[in-house]
Amino acid sequence: MLLLQNAIIHSMKQDHGASEDAFTGSILVKDGKILEVSSRLTLPASADCEVIDVQHQHVYPGLIEAHCHMGITEEKKGKEGDDCNEMVHPITPMLRAIDAINTMDAAFHDAVRAGITAAMIGPGSANVVGGQFAMLKTSGRRVDDLIVKAPAAMKVAFGDNPKTNYGDMGISPVTRMGVAGLLRQELTKARQYYEKRGQIEPNFHYEAWVPVLEKKIPLKAHVHRVDDIFTAIRIAREFDLKMTLDHCSEGHLIANELATEGFPAIVGPDLASRNKIEVQNMAFKTAGVLAKAGVLVAITTDHPVSLIQSLPLCAGLSVKAGLPMQEGLRAITINPARICGVDDRIGSLEVGKDADIAIFDGNPMEVFTNTLMTIISGKIVYRNENTKTLLANKMRVQ
Repeated sequence: MLLLQNAIIHSMKQDHGASEDAFTGSILVKDGKILEVSSRLTLPASADCEVIDVQHQHVYPGLIEAHCHMGITEEKKGKEGDDCNEMVHPITPMLRAIDAINTMDAAFHDAVRAGITAAMIGPGSANVVGGQFAMLKTSGRRVDDLIVKAPAAMKVAFGDNPKTNYGDMGISPVTRMGVAGLLRQELTKARQYYEKRGQIEPNFHYEAWVPVLEKKIPLKAHVHRVDDIFTAIRIAREFDLKMTLDHCSEGHLIANELATEGFPAIVGPDLASRNKIEVQNMAFKTAGVLAKAGVLVAITTDHPVSLIQSLPLCAGLSVKAGLPMQEGLRAITINPARICGVDDRIGSLEVGKDADIAIFDGNPMEVFTNTLMTIISGKIVYRNENTKTLLANKMRVQ
């Protein structure tokens, strides 16, 4: 067992809404799960337990990245480490992120050092249908051991990327109409297969659509412009599918409409440059405008577009631009867990959930805040080497 005591606990529980939920207390961990969270917790004298006196530092659920390409587009490795886009056909639903993620990518360690304990990882946006995302823990060597949920979403992309990539080859799609048309055609064939499933030979290509059609996982829609956002919504409504609006760069221009539609938004990477026409209205204010309108919002770095370790800083810059402080914290904890369909396991400090915990010496969204310790599934996977200096020996293992 592991006991964290004298902690300022930020539980990020869903039922707390946008209100501040911090309190001083202890967290007891057993077998990788949170056994108890309490302001008054007494450990039995006979208990075999490592006790860490947090000395009133800030304890949060591990941070969560809702959309990235960590381990698929590896740092430092160029073409050899780029497995992000299977750019030979615009429709590739059968591809699985878990078959391309290299956990030895340096970004995984950077994530752990930043207090990020889980990340939604998958293929890029070159194809109209890119393949299946997976939610993984961020520490370990074998992908199979890190899976929280796989498949966790089906990547689809609208706008410039697929039409430019295939237009240059002289292959459809060349226009936004072509992107939408190919996706509708694919979904129609997938639905026809699903209706006959069990009566015909299994088809590996269309089997990938089954959890999408059963609404067990969402479409993960790469959308920047207003027109692409509305096209994605139109198609999701036509086929009665769950969907997340990833990037949603012009979402602030249609915030009330998006709130009415009810699809969640994963906003970013606003720390990146406006290197394409379709992101010309990208801004840190988007998350705040959407959240205030009633849209469920998470923040993304889209690593490696922005570096994974900048996730809490991106949330902080969104707060600076108008996102309420507590919503900024929720946008990198419980909100991405909810949006990605894993809030039964991660995203908040609650009894029964995975013991994914990050300890900071301040608000993680502030630039000078240090990550002191990262715990994943009850195991300490990172200790700040300068902890004693930073805290003047306040944090100690008894």
